[in-house]
Amino acid sequence: MTKEYIKSPMNYIGNKYRIMGQIQKWFPRKIDTMVDLFCGGCDVTINTDAQTHYANDINYHVIDIFTEFQKYSTDYILGYIDGTIDKWHLSKTDAEAYKMFRDHYNATKEPLDLYILMCFSFNYQFRFNSNHDYNNPFGKDRSSFNDVMRANLIKTLDRLSDVHFTSKEFQDYDFGVLKQGDFLYADPPYLITCGSYNDGKRGFTGWSEKEETDLYSILTDLDKHGIKFALSNVIEHKGVKNDILAKWYRDNKYHLHGVNFNYNNSNYHAKNTDKVTKEVLVTNY
Repeated sequence: MTKEYIKSPMNYIGNKYRIMGQIQKWFPRKIDTMVDLFCGGCDVTINTDAQTHYANDINYHVIDIFTEFQKYSTDYILGYIDGTIDKWHLSKTDAEAYKMFRDHYNATKEPLDLYILMCFSFNYQFRFNSNHDYNNPFGKDRSSFNDVMRANLIKTLDRLSDVHFTSKEFQDYDFGVLKQGDFLYADPPYLITCGSYNDGKRGFTGWSEKEETDLYSILTDLDKHGIKFALSNVIEHKGVKNDILAKWYRDNKYHLHGVNFNYNNSNYHAKNTDKVTKEVLVTNY
């Protein structure tokens, strides 16, 4: 029987919803404590069975939404969303209403308002300027809090009760919550596929070789302490190879699993090999 996965009510860049089945087949069968170190929209967190979940992301705006979701009942959250949409006359066509509500959010910074704002924004994305103001444009004729998003939100809310949320740089995370046999999943920014992350925290500095090597050092140390991990990454993209990743997993004799995921219509099966993107999952077990 095929497992039915829940899609996060946030359309977070790089979310793993479409490939959950591919990566989860390599996850441990029984997990006591799980850490999702770069949780984003929490697709992996909410779809992975564990006794206790820890979810961390540097984007504290998103983490604030999840912690706000935990505070209230489903009825309250849906009532707040519906009431706010009515109050501000938000729709797929009213750009001015969207801009006014965006200005309101940037003045008040209420997490639930940010979620609503995202629902009506272009491509449902979280975009912030260097002042931490939300600046994603209006999703005209496309974006809204529709029935599918409502259903995904309800299902997600049911999965959040045992999740411990934090918003820290991964280097500062307290890995003491993990003991031997526990599991960590890491889905960091991909060194060779993206230049920068405009997430209102890291700004425009992006993800460099330093962050890449720092993460691998942490994972290697966790491995020495008997903690299982799975790392999502891209080992080749449009002719560019991630040599740091390749050397690290080979030197440590970790396991490399191929993942078929389509980036801009370029995947394993592309006829032009210069356009190939090879996403992988690295495990230490």
